[in-house]
Amino acid sequence: MLAKFQILILCCLLLTETEAMAVKSLPEMRADFLRAEKLIRTDQDAEYFKLADSLTDYALYPYLHYQWLKKNLDQNKAIEDFLLAHHETRYAGLLKNLWLRQLAKHKNWTELIKHYRSSSSAELQCNYYRAKYNTGQKKTALVAAKKLWVVGHSQPANCDPLFDVLMKSKYFTRDMVWRRFQAALGKGRVQLANYVKGLMGKKDRAAAELWLKVHREPQLVKKPDWHQGYRQAGLIFAHAVERIDRKNSIKAAEVWDQHKDKYTIPQYRVDQIERRLALGLAFRRDARAYSRLEKLNKSDQAVREWRVRAALTEQHWPHVAAALDKLDVKEKQQANWQYWRARSYDQDGKHQQALQLFNQLAGDRSFYGFLSAYKLNQEIRIGDRPISVSATEIAELASHKDFQMIEELRAIDRNQEAKRQWWYAVSRLKKNDILVAAKLAQHWQWDQVAIFTIAKAKYWDDVDLRFPVKYLDQVKVNARLHELDPAIVFGLIRRESAFNEKARSPVGARGLMQIMPRTGRQIARDLKEQWRSAQSLFNPEVNVKYGTYYYKKLLQQFNGHYALAAAAYNAGPHRVEGWLPDENAVAADIWIETIPFKETRAYVSAVLTYALIYQQRMQRNMLKIKDFMRDILPN
Repeated sequence: MLAKFQILILCCLLLTETEAMAVKSLPEMRADFLRAEKLIRTDQDAEYFKLADSLTDYALYPYLHYQWLKKNLDQNKAIEDFLLAHHETRYAGLLKNLWLRQLAKHKNWTELIKHYRSSSSAELQCNYYRAKYNTGQKKTALVAAKKLWVVGHSQPANCDPLFDVLMKSKYFTRDMVWRRFQAALGKGRVQLANYVKGLMGKKDRAAAELWLKVHREPQLVKKPDWHQGYRQAGLIFAHAVERIDRKNSIKAAEVWDQHKDKYTIPQYRVDQIERRLALGLAFRRDARAYSRLEKLNKSDQAVREWRVRAALTEQHWPHVAAALDKLDVKEKQQANWQYWRARSYDQDGKHQQALQLFNQLAGDRSFYGFLSAYKLNQEIRIGDRPISVSATEIAELASHKDFQMIEELRAIDRNQEAKRQWWYAVSRLKKNDILVAAKLAQHWQWDQVAIFTIAKAKYWDDVDLRFPVKYLDQVKVNARLHELDPAIVFGLIRRESAFNEKARSPVGARGLMQIMPRTGRQIARDLKEQWRSAQSLFNPEVNVKYGTYYYKKLLQQFNGHYALAAAAYNAGPHRVEGWLPDENAVAADIWIETIPFKETRAYVSAVLTYALIYQQRMQRNMLKIKDFMRDILPN
């Protein structure tokens, strides 16, 4: 009996030793993961499974097996097993959407209905309602199809079978055709509008042809009898005014005011046009904007805020005060409108009330807080309160499966996939854990992600995390070369890329200071350097050199005005020239507040604010807010 027990112990020890020998190190698992991916790409399934079986405990196993399954979407049982085992991962959702498309392709309607969950994807919705239609739930499918059809853009091709049965059913109406035609032209989709026109009867088609003609030549509506008595004349006229407004709000307002009473126009369209014209005039700093905004039947946030800006453009302070009164409760608490309330008090002689409000704002680490400190002749305060998070909390979050996966993706240089996984993981966290995640990203020296993560938690006081001092050598060297303060360069980098040297915008701007390749090529020519490629803009040394050169050039073009140069860096110098006053100088704070582009308005205030924060972070004392607040002179 003892011998058998000893043999059993020996076997257990040998088994444990074998298992220990079989445990792979992290570098080995990473290497095997990359080999397994190659096996998937080359369709070596048997070898893949043999290797994948040894990686089931590796953090990236769900990502690995997802890659195999998306190439083998006919493996229904394997997919269901994956969705069950890894339902909490991002890859479960991605795989399910691919699988649902596969089920639709093979007309497996029952399985599709079983596994479908509500989706914003038109493609998946069309597949789902096709499944409903083909399993006998025809009314439900066709009623849903109506909403999918009446849109101003083309839907995915897989919607066509559903739309075919809809257009042959009693649910398809003349009104739907006109609604889609109007929606298509409203979005400038002329090709789609022409297709919809083909579904109309003879009389409607003639009216639609006129509408298309006016879309191309909106000035036609100024001619007498252009509308030929069509009942859609009012809607066509309203569309023409919108088209004119794209190029000239002043001309559009004149045409609208002169002719609108000649037509029957639905009230909702009257309200839309009146709102568009009033805002268009405000964007162009036209003197009639405030009056038109005041007369609108409805006020949304844009209308309320631009009413204040239109009054500021006029520098009519009683109008400013009245417009501020009409903001809603939440809007009134925002720093910018608090600042303008203090300014209006000051202009109205209510100096004590202005002083009190400026004092409240001066402690705020924002553009308007810094402006308030300037009004009080005080130094700015940046108020640093780092997040209180322990090393244990950071380690616990890092050990979570989602974050282990991110760490491994970064380790194998899959940074884009790591970011997607990061935002998926963060979206599932509570606020306090988001703060921990921000500190984890900072610990990983993932600056851009740390900055955006802490913003998601709406925590603004960890200055070290939100305003890292990176690429210091490149910034100092190039700032000195172009006679710029390093703080303004840091302000630009922080706003442009948040210190992501690999940043790339949707329009193709690259690197730390987001240089467009065409601009980079021109800068290289100016500097008498060889232009290598757009890829060179991801090199911090090249990017910062070109970015500082370009900003200095803009600064010289706009007579050393930091705010104008920042606006030009974002929106282009030609636009900024068009925003300069025609006659009298304008206070810089008013000019910045009334920049018509929301993005540029936010950009300028952010760059100047960040520059002042970096000034303190670097313990410099050269730039002051007064340097940014010189009056804007006429063009």
